[in-house]
This record gives sequence, structure tokens and C-alpha cells, in this order.
Amino acid sequence: MDDKKLTAATKRETAYRRVAQTAILMVILTLVSKCFGFIRELVMANYFGAGYITDSYVMAQSIPGILLGGIFSAVSTAYMPLFSQIVEKQGNKEGNLFTSYVINLLIILSFLASLMGFFFSDQIVTFLASGFDEQRAQLTSFYIKITFMYVMFSATAGIFDAYLQYKGKFLTPIVSGYALNAMAIIMIIFSAHTSHYYLAFGILLGQVGRLIVVFVVSKRQSFKYFRSIKFNDTIKRISVLAIPVFVSTYIQQINTFVDKTLASGLQVGSVSALYYAMLLVTLITGLTSNVFSTIIYPKLSQANSLGDNEELSYIASAGVNLVLLVTIPFTLGIFAYGGQVVQIVYERGAFDETATALTGSAFLFYGIGLIFIALNDLLMRIYYAIHDMKAPMIYAGIAVVVNIALNLVLVRYMQHNGLALGTSISFATNTVLLVHGIRKRYSYIKLMQSPTKLVKIGLAALISITFSLIVYYGVILPLSYIIYMRLVQIGIAVLSAMIVYIVSLWIFRIDEIIYFTYLIKNKMSKK
Repeated sequence: MDDKKLTAATKRETAYRRVAQTAILMVILTLVSKCFGFIRELVMANYFGAGYITDSYVMAQSIPGILLGGIFSAVSTAYMPLFSQIVEKQGNKEGNLFTSYVINLLIILSFLASLMGFFFSDQIVTFLASGFDEQRAQLTSFYIKITFMYVMFSATAGIFDAYLQYKGKFLTPIVSGYALNAMAIIMIIFSAHTSHYYLAFGILLGQVGRLIVVFVVSKRQSFKYFRSIKFNDTIKRISVLAIPVFVSTYIQQINTFVDKTLASGLQVGSVSALYYAMLLVTLITGLTSNVFSTIIYPKLSQANSLGDNEELSYIASAGVNLVLLVTIPFTLGIFAYGGQVVQIVYERGAFDETATALTGSAFLFYGIGLIFIALNDLLMRIYYAIHDMKAPMIYAGIAVVVNIALNLVLVRYMQHNGLALGTSISFATNTVLLVHGIRKRYSYIKLMQSPTKLVKIGLAALISITFSLIVYYGVILPLSYIIYMRLVQIGIAVLSAMIVYIVSLWIFRIDEIIYFTYLIKNKMSKK
């Protein structure tokens, strides 16, 4: 019995090390990708500024995503658990056949969407960009005829992304995005020296390049494409899971719409403050919790397909631990340094002290919900992995009602901060409902194997932030005449917090950090 436990522990230790290694690489590559995207925006601004060409270009590349992004994203999300079930029960050949069915279905649907964009571009612009003058409307209409074509390649690439993630190849989908940005930059420069009408082709060719990358790597992972399709069977199986996911996605978008609508009647700059504050929250979750969710989702699907409830429970618990391990210190960090972070990131040019104050306070109230925003994504994937898409949809609907009710009340007393707080409480409500649903309907899933660990993580985070505040106010600020750059000041404070946090976790014998230190030691010993 002890040998079995030791073997299981060894396997899980190895799995943790792999997850840690993959997560680190994903964070690095994602950071590089975001920097690449930022460079693309800088190049666009350098050559075309903020005139009618840029307005048309930005609108044209956004519209296909607005109209169709949710649909294709829902399909790729629903694809994973179905593909896992087929592979585990019927083998790789049937899995490839099902993947081909889904791809062929998406090609047909996206081709029809491309035709719609080509022939009804004027009407689409009139509907979604009604404020554009004739010059911008005409150019946007031309660009849309091209950008709608990329949907075919983007939708197909999304399925290959999910396929590769199931195969454990998490880095390729990120790297493939480099092709998109590279081609966009090349075409921006080319268009600047020839004609701006070529701009939209950068997006199209970039998506083609992205598809080529993921397709080639998928072929190396034993993928085989079949031209046949079973319309009724494929549509039925995908629709049952995809429609609730699609509805859940758009229900959550209502939160953003309500916030912007109510904020538009407040002090000038309130809408922008909420946008920029949420952008920082999204950046944090995108580089942390979303990475863990991406890695864990295929493992959850595989465990469910094999009927291994114990492994499913363990993976879910490990995911929750990892999310809490990262988001708890980030939350405390927002409370401690949120205003300074906003000032460093945004305050320059037209973004003055007033804008910083508005954004900083919104960031603080969004920070209250950071843990719940991060857990929300992971918990929904647990439901999706076990083919339960309806419960998250219902819970999301309840959370939206809570958000609207709170916003209408809080906005009167707290202005735009009330909207941010309402959103945080809404996410907290959704998270509580998701947790309650798992405990009630899937009692074999233990989300928190050790409640004591949560207390230890919270205590370690509190110790680290307290220490960093002592360093910041007791050492750094008194020496501000030497360390005069605010970025360096905050950087030193954050670095001190990270060191103390890691040491505290190690002292408290938190498994995840012990595995992480082993990983670092092994890497260093090999060198």
C-alpha cells in the first residue's frame, strides 16, 4: 500500500514539475507575444497615426470577432471534452475523424460568413459603426471584405490549438500567434510605402500563417485529415455543448456593456478608467490563472473520459491551489501598490493625475474580485470537462442579474468605483454558485483537499506584502533622492515581496513551491 502511495506521489510530483516548467515557458512566450502585439500597435501608430485609416483598420479587424468570435470560441471549447471522450474510448483514428468533421463544418460555416461579410459589408458598417463619416465608412467596408475571410483560417486554427493542447503541446498555439503579428507588421510597413488598401491583407495572411504552423505541428502529432463530414451527428454533438458555452460567454459580456452604459453618464473619463483598470486585471489573469487553466483543461477532460474520478478530483484541486497561490498575493499587491502601478503604466501625455486617480480607484475595486475572476475560468472548465455546460450558463445568468442590481445601487454612492465593486461581487457570486454546484452535484470532486493550505498561502502572502511595505516606506522612499525612478522603487518592493513569499511558502512546506524549487535545482545541477 505504501509503495502504491509512493508511486502515486512520485507521478504527481513529476506532473507538477512538468506543469511548472510548461507554465513558466507559457508565461514567457505570452509576454513576448504581448510585446510583439504592442510593437505592432507602435508601428501602426508611427506610419498611420490616429486618423481615418487607423480607425477603419481597427474597426474592420474587430468586427468579425465581435460577430463571430463567441461562436467559434464556444465550438473549440466544446470540442475538447468530446475529442477526449472519443480518443479514450474509440482510439486516435476516430478522434482524427471527429476533428476533421468539426474542421469541415467550421470551414463551411466560416465560408458562408465570409460571403456575408463580402456582400453585406456596407450594411455591417452602418450597423456597427454608425458614427463613421463617409470616408471612414467606405474604407472600413473595403477592409471588412478582406478581414471576414480570415475567419475561416482563425476558426480552423482554434480547433488545432485545442487538439495540440490535448496532446500536451501548449507552446505552439502561442508561438503561432507570432506569425500573425509578424505578417501584420510587414504589411503595415509595405502599405505605408505603397497603398493603405493593403493593410487588411496583413491580418488575413497572418491568420493563414498561424494556421500553417498549428497544422504542421498537428500532423507531427499523428493528426490525419479526412474530407468527409457527418452533418447531423457532428452538429448535434457540438451544439449540445457549444450553445450553452456561447450563451455563457455573451451573458458575461452583458456585465461589460452595463458597466459602460452606466459609466457613460458619470464624470468624464469614467468609462476609460474602468477600461484601463480591467485591462490590468486581464493582464494579470492572462499571465497566471489562464495559463494554469489552459494546461489543466485537457487533463481534466482526459480524466473524465477515463472515468478516473480520483484523478479528476486531484487535478481540479491542484488547479485551485495554483490559482490561489498566484492570485492571493496579487490581490494584496493591488491593495498595497495599485495606485503606483497605474501611475507607472499609464500616466504620461494626456493621461494626467485625474485619470490616474480614477483608474487607480477602479483598479482597487476590481482587485477585490481578482481571485474570483481567476477561479471562475478554472471552475467553468471543470464543468466543461465533465460535459456540464448548462449549470455555468444558469449561474452566469444569476450573476448578471446580481451585477445589474448592484450597479444601479452602488453607482449612486460610489460613482464608477461602485460599478467596479459590483462587477467584483458579481464574479464572487458566480464563483460561489460554481463551487456549490460542484459540491452538490459532483461530490467526488474535492476542490480544496487541504483547507490548512489556504490559510498558509494567505499568511505567506500577508507576510510578504507587509515586509515589502516596510521596505518601501522605511527604506526606499527615504532614499528616494538616490532611487528616484518610481519604476525602480516599486520594482525593488515587489522583488522583496516575491522573495519573502517564496521563502514563506517553503517554510510552510507548500507542495507546489517545493516542487518548483526542486525543478530549479535540477536545471541548475544539469548546467
